[in-house]
Amino acid sequence: MNLFRKFSVTKNEFITGMLAIIMVSVAVIGTRQLRISANDAIEFKSPTSIQIHETIGVEELIELMNSYSVEFDDADFRWVTRLMGWRQFKVGNYDFSGEYPYEVFLSKLALGIQDPVEIVILPGIDQQRFAEAVASRLKFESTNLNEVFEDSLFLAEVNLSKEELMGRMFPETYRVYWTSTPKDIIRRVLKEFDESVVKPFTEEVNQNGNSISEILTMASIVEWEAKIEEEKAVIAGLYWNRIDRRMRLEADPTVNFALGERRRLLFEDYKFQHPFNTYLNRGLPPAPITNPSLSTIVATLRPANHDYLYMVANPEGGHEFSRTFAEHQEASERWRKWLREQYRIKRQQERDAAQSD
Repeated sequence: MNLFRKFSVTKNEFITGMLAIIMVSVAVIGTRQLRISANDAIEFKSPTSIQIHETIGVEELIELMNSYSVEFDDADFRWVTRLMGWRQFKVGNYDFSGEYPYEVFLSKLALGIQDPVEIVILPGIDQQRFAEAVASRLKFESTNLNEVFEDSLFLAEVNLSKEELMGRMFPETYRVYWTSTPKDIIRRVLKEFDESVVKPFTEEVNQNGNSISEILTMASIVEWEAKIEEEKAVIAGLYWNRIDRRMRLEADPTVNFALGERRRLLFEDYKFQHPFNTYLNRGLPPAPITNPSLSTIVATLRPANHDYLYMVANPEGGHEFSRTFAEHQEASERWRKWLREQYRIKRQQERDAAQSD
């Protein structure tokens, strides 16, 4: 009887202990389950783009997250990744802002559900600036993009020279994936050029009597020449007038392109032997010298109707236009006189600064 009572007490204690263990386990599991599904398990203090350059594991991801302003519990994070079976996280760009449950955050990275990035292509840039601007926003290097412009097989595929290709790098803001290849990007921009220029304007270009390539080449010169939007159609008309009269374009931007740098030209620069130097060669240069904006392309396609053949810069940042060479000489002298005065003022200011020191 005593043994039975002793056994009964032990049995009750055992049952009570087991119940206690179960309750604690349920509480722990319940607490962790709440943490898994909690909407604020991971909190980004500010909008953050996490970029994974190569497939990484849990520990590498934790280290990467700790380099940003992210609040989360390392231990919980490890436990959740084991529970959910996520052990590797894919290359890509992932944007986050605010709070996330573990499941949403981890699934996005494990499945490689990327967020696009924006690249901005400005008008009037050269190939190097284009490559640097695009590569700064994407996974590849600028050298990788420049290599495409030298890839004879790719150029043959798109049936363009490297200068023609650059001229078609249509200025716009593009949303693309961070992992896009250089060729992906160029094909995407060429598609935009077709959609924005070729399709809408082919009929008008044909009626104009020039090709898309000719319009683009002329527009590229106007892009570098015009500092004021309202002057674009006037400058385009002036250059078309010179073409119609079989005059050399004598466009300074083509000399800058031939020299490989944009600066104030010297007298000897105009004699630089190069196919793009329109002071030495008649007609349009062989290809565009830059990537013109849509407004410049339209202004070139629809030039102002006038008799101007000459122009020279003016102090306001625009140009003074002339119909005759005599008028042009007078305007040029006014410009040179203004420049000499500016140099005189600058030298005087430098002397005054040196004396004050």
